[in-house]
Amino acid sequence: MPRARNKPASHRRRKKVLEKAKGYWGARSKVYTVAKHHVDKGLQHAYNDRRLKKRSYRQLWIARINAAARLNGTSYSSLISGLNAKHVDLNRKTLAELAVRNPEAFAEVVKFATA
Repeated sequence: MPRARNKPASHRRRKKVLEKAKGYWGARSKVYTVAKHHVDKGLQHAYNDRRLKKRSYRQLWIARINAAARLNGTSYSSLISGLNAKHVDLNRKTLAELAVRNPEAFAEVVKFATA
């Protein structure tokens, strides 16, 4: 009895990996075994970086809030502390948007939090 190798399925599998490796340099986009390794590694980096993106955005928001708070005569930590004491639930993303797009409204928030 001849050996069954299931060519259609293995061909589809290889084609899927090589399709994902399109644009990679050299053998990374041509040779299946090399491409498979680099595609897997790329997917790992994509997974990790989706989590790192959240950290870096939060860092950016905090830096913007701190800069705007210092322009209004206070610091980031005292502003956040004042907002928490007054039970104001504004997240950092919203505060950063206010600081950049509407400095007058941000100044009012600072005045309220520090009063």
